[in-house]
Amino acid sequence: MDTLNSAILIALLFIAAWYDVRQYCIPNALVLSGTIIGVSLNALLPQDIGGLGILTSLAGLGVGLVVLLPLYLLRAMGAGDIKLMAMIGAFAEPASMLSITLYVMLAGGVLAILVVLSKGKLPKLMNNFKVMLLAGPSAANLSTIDDLPESAGKLPYGVAIAIGTLVYLVTTP
Repeated sequence: MDTLNSAILIALLFIAAWYDVRQYCIPNALVLSGTIIGVSLNALLPQDIGGLGILTSLAGLGVGLVVLLPLYLLRAMGAGDIKLMAMIGAFAEPASMLSITLYVMLAGGVLAILVVLSKGKLPKLMNNFKVMLLAGPSAANLSTIDDLPESAGKLPYGVAIAIGTLVYLVTTP
């Protein structure tokens, strides 16, 4: 990814993370404008100075959209997080999105542990984990929200997305 694309993406990710920490929400206007900027830059910039082309940008957007979609469908992640990953995809190639996702998930795991420990919710997390293990295939019997155990807490996953993407950008030539 070229310097211009990286700088704009990093700025957008810092803004998204800030909103997510403050409001547990990533604004649609930020994600939409970032997506338009990413696709436009890659469509307009020549490939010899870092442009990916519009088709590659759109393919990255698609991969970014679907790569964490199962977590949204399981209600483990918010729609804003999925849209933010799609925005990142508009700046990156599809193959890069798979690597970025790995870094994001690692950052999310570390962040989740830190949040649980800082809020003293480790016993609650362990109890929920035990419920999941014991329910196993019979988890389908938990038919309503009332049947599910209380969450150990919310996580501003936009922070993990920003950190994981930043680590990818810094460690990848």
